[in-house]
Order: sequence, then structure tokens, then C-alpha cells
Amino acid sequence: MTTLGTVPNVVRVVLVGWGAIARTTASMLDDSIEIVGVAVRDTTIPRTDLPTGASLVSDPSELAGLNPDVVAEAAGRDSVAPWGRAALACGANFIVSSVSAFADSALLESMQAMAASTGTQIQIQPGAVAGVEALSAARNIGIDHVEHRMVKPPHAWLGTPAENLCEVAELTEPFAFFSANAADTATAFPKNANVAMTTALAGIGPENTIITLVADPAATTNRHEVDAHGTFGQLNVSIANAPLPGNPKSSAMAALSLARTLNNRTGSLAI
Repeated sequence: MTTLGTVPNVVRVVLVGWGAIARTTASMLDDSIEIVGVAVRDTTIPRTDLPTGASLVSDPSELAGLNPDVVAEAAGRDSVAPWGRAALACGANFIVSSVSAFADSALLESMQAMAASTGTQIQIQPGAVAGVEALSAARNIGIDHVEHRMVKPPHAWLGTPAENLCEVAELTEPFAFFSANAADTATAFPKNANVAMTTALAGIGPENTIITLVADPAATTNRHEVDAHGTFGQLNVSIANAPLPGNPKSSAMAALSLARTLNNRTGSLAI
């Protein structure tokens, strides 16, 4: 417990990725969090907006030299395995944003085993989805059914397999063009796999969580609707996400949730 006049311990963080989500997250962190490193693919590209004192790294083997307490990923699914394993190996906890990587159940199992052997933790941050904490709590006494509906304007589905399932650009009313379990959805629609896998892992698993994809001409935001019921009762939650100013393809909530997850490690009140 922190007492009057004491300074909270500083948490040393390495951010994997320096796109809009990571930069927004960094701007919202408490003073008790020190960004000691930023991991990117190419360190030769000039980056003038790095946090003061942060080292720029590109190889997971460099993590140990930064002595991080936490490594937070915000760089895409391909970064989860190499940076996650390196983080756990050097005794750091690992926060995952690109949960779609765990559609590979073998990867998830191997990383969980590694975390158990090193006394570290893998934490999935909620990202753009609401109700994740309630699902995670409810599974302790039983969840019978979970459906996660993703409702987006038609143009948001252009360039995806949705174009082969319906006339996306010609729709005049909401149309559910795809419904399957989270595991199959993550394979068929990889760009939507993060939120699908987050809901699934929080609740009843990828094989049992139903994901329904909807194109709605009246929609102006990306909306996530989660419905669940079971022994715990019933959950109905919806969130309409505004885009991140620095990257309209990402939801602002993705960065806000990551910042909250990190700040909760040091704050005198966590919620």
C-alpha cells in the first residue's frame, strides 16, 4: 500500500509497435510508468516523437537488456509470438492487443506453459470490445451461450470476403452475411479476428462463441454487440467505436483500453 509521501514504484514498459495505437497509449500513461523501449521493424526510419529516454529496438533478443517489467504489444498478430516469447523469457509480463494470434491454439498453449514456467503473465487487453470483464467473471459459474455481432457500414467490408457473400455496395438494409464460431471467423475474416478472439477467450472459447458479421447501410460507426446468458444471468452490451484520429482503421477504444491496462498496474485505485 502506498502511504503519504512515498513515491510509487516505476514500472518499466517496452511498447511493441509505434503506430497510432502505441503513440496514443504512450501519451496517456501515468508518471509512474517509464517507457524504456519501443520495438519496431526498421530502426533506420527516423522517429522524432519517441518517449524521452526510450531505446529503439528491432530484435526480440534486445529485450533482456532493457530489463522491462511489462512488454505491451500493439503491432499486429505476427509480432505476438516472437516478442511475447522474448518477454516471458526475460521475466516480463506480456500484454496482448493482437489477440488474433491466439487463433493458433498451439501458440497460446505454448506461451501459457512458458509463462507458468517463468512466473510471468500473459494479459489480453479488452481493445474495442465492451463486457469482456463480465464474461470473464461469469464463466466461473457457467455461460451457456455467447454471440458477438459486429455491425459496420458496407464500405468497411469492402476488400474482405464479404464481397463474395453479398452485394455489399448495393445493400439498402442491414444484412448478416456471415455467422460462424470465433475460430472459423478468425480464419475467414482475419482483419476482424482480434475482437472475435477476445470475446471467445474471455467466455466459452473459440469453438463455442458465435460471431455474426453485419453490413448496415445506416451505420456510421463500427458497433460491437455482445449477448450472453447462463447460470450467471444475462449480458447484453453494445459499444459504437469512434475511429482513432491517427488511424481511422483503428478504434480509439483500442488505445484507451491499452492505456488503462498499463495504468492499472501502478494506480492507487484500479478499476
